[in-house]
Amino acid sequence: MVLFGAAGDLAARLIFPALHHLNRTGLIPQNFRLLGVDLADHDTASWTGELVAKLDPADAGQDDASLAGLLARMEYMRGDIGEAGTYRRLRARLDAIAGSFGTNGNVLFYLAVADRFFAPTVDFLAAAGLTAQTDGQWRRVVIEKPFGHDLQSAIALNRRLGQTLDETQIFRMDHFLGKETVQNILTFRFGNGLFEPLWNRDRIDHIQITAAETVGVERRGHFYEQTGALRDMVPSHVFQLLALTAMEPPVNFSADAIRRAKADALCAIRAPTAQDLVRGQYRAGTIAQGRVAAYRDEPDVAADSDIETYVALRLSLDNWRWAGVPFYLRTGKRMSRRTTEIAIRFKDSPMAPFAQQDLDAQGPNWLVLTIQPDEGISLQFDVKRPGPLVERAPVLMDFKYKDWFPPEPNVGYETLIYDVMIADATLFQMAEQVQAGWRAVDSLLAAPAAACHPYRAGTAGPAAADRLIRPRTWRNLTGR
Repeated sequence: MVLFGAAGDLAARLIFPALHHLNRTGLIPQNFRLLGVDLADHDTASWTGELVAKLDPADAGQDDASLAGLLARMEYMRGDIGEAGTYRRLRARLDAIAGSFGTNGNVLFYLAVADRFFAPTVDFLAAAGLTAQTDGQWRRVVIEKPFGHDLQSAIALNRRLGQTLDETQIFRMDHFLGKETVQNILTFRFGNGLFEPLWNRDRIDHIQITAAETVGVERRGHFYEQTGALRDMVPSHVFQLLALTAMEPPVNFSADAIRRAKADALCAIRAPTAQDLVRGQYRAGTIAQGRVAAYRDEPDVAADSDIETYVALRLSLDNWRWAGVPFYLRTGKRMSRRTTEIAIRFKDSPMAPFAQQDLDAQGPNWLVLTIQPDEGISLQFDVKRPGPLVERAPVLMDFKYKDWFPPEPNVGYETLIYDVMIADATLFQMAEQVQAGWRAVDSLLAAPAAACHPYRAGTAGPAAADRLIRPRTWRNLTGR
């Protein structure tokens, strides 16, 4: 595995811990080698020392022998990824590693670098003969998001990558798909006879998908000023959740069949208009950590910035299963609670048997798949309240992974990295999926920006988002 950007934050915070966890569970072979490449002034000892220092203390103290064994298989090569000479030296080093450690010439290139380097790095790899798959060896390339900044740039990036790589060699990483509950959606839907017959317009009133964060832009003000919440979250993370929720049953559980079904779901999205979008930007407020500054007061943010940190979007899918069922999506920073969930609201039952009762007493039926922080699935329904009167009360059946399965150290990248190693592309986007996601919001990005409504940090977003969903209401971010 060649890790470009080896001295960066992503490598230390997610990739190295994931490899540590995989190695501890025996999923990394003994002849595995990790070669880090970066311009930072390191040698192998200083680089690995810095990675270990940034590990979670509890994680670093577990199974020291496994960690030591992984570190012994790592080395560092200083090099500028914008210079052809770096790739000539890389090729020589990979040839030496293949000869000494029996890697058979199989290489996973992981591009943990800024998106502007994706295409040039692949071009350099190809020019150095490092992407060619000959004599039974494989070469794979992992690319982190963002996959373009709009439809045209995504098409251009995919076209350029396709000039030197086969689509089967490209693994577009979206870490949301490493979450257990996200992976479980397919099993939950298609592995149980109970739910799939209800999963359509006949039984479902609407669907809400929420990705709320309490953090602000942190030290990413410069990036966010060029991106905003709509570009950063919706075509990638949020649409992946939508695709898994809305897709048709695949013909089988092969990677191609599942990815095709997901792409079809995204292609069914009707182009939204300005009336389907609410943009918001957080102002100063209070969250659990205390008083926080407004977005415009963050480092590297313009004092008059109009960039959104919150997006609410109303979508329709033009297909048989979902005709007439609105999908409401929202994502934002500095909100009252960190949560990511898919909430399915079923239609109300006929009221004839309860004609003498207050109709408002009926509780809504919700099926909620919680992605983070407490992964699980809950079902809300009505029962009779104990007593002589026939009164209904909403109750909750609540499954949490931590209650049924022993916890395992996990940063969300373990499954994804392992899947690249074994060439399972199920959880990775193909070019058509990426472009379908951008196509769905292209009309919004091309139009003049809608008004950006302020909302106080520590709240659920701007009031305009409540008007967008009327006559329905957003679920409370507390999950109830």
